[in-house]
Amino acid sequence: MNLSVDPAIHLLHEAGHATLATLSTQLAGYPYATALPCVVDEAHRPLFCISLLAEHTKNLLADPRASVSVVGAENGNIQAGARMTLIGDVERFEPPPELRARYLRYQPDAKQYLELDFAFFRLHPKRIRFIGGVGRMGWIEEARWTALPVLAVEEEAGLLQQIAGNVPARTHLLGLDCFGIDYLADGRRMRQRFTEARSAGNLAAAAPRIASGLR
Repeated sequence: MNLSVDPAIHLLHEAGHATLATLSTQLAGYPYATALPCVVDEAHRPLFCISLLAEHTKNLLADPRASVSVVGAENGNIQAGARMTLIGDVERFEPPPELRARYLRYQPDAKQYLELDFAFFRLHPKRIRFIGGVGRMGWIEEARWTALPVLAVEEEAGLLQQIAGNVPARTHLLGLDCFGIDYLADGRRMRQRFTEARSAGNLAAAAPRIASGLR
């Protein structure tokens, strides 16, 4: 099935948490799954800030192969809803200041953990299985994912600052990408999905309309 990538992108950016499955060092060959907060970087890759003492972290440091699954908003029937699994390799890395700031906008509680033994890890997807509902499913290959348009975190920071002065009251911006903008409205996490992917230049020109469209 020739899937549109856009719904998968939106689902991943909308997910506040994910299930990470690693290869257990305690029971060789068995998967070890755990729920974690999840943020997406500028290239639409899942980021995790996790303790170096955690079981899943020990597993990743021994074998980087892993999968991450996310599920759409609960609608009473999980089989009828959107969900996806990303399979790939996880790396430990030190994010630049702008990416660290992006992560903390989505997960502000992580600031206290960074004073402990927590570190950043990132999944590089090799294949993605997306299910949009009954009968709507298929694979998205690595080459297609890596070819998606990217808004650099430095550009994102500047555009968010530009938009911030025009957003409605009680609205807090979280992140901006070529496919949509994430924000909190009265404490509730929301995403404005763009009708089509936008370039960095187009986002800059459309900033006033983006801000006025947040509800």
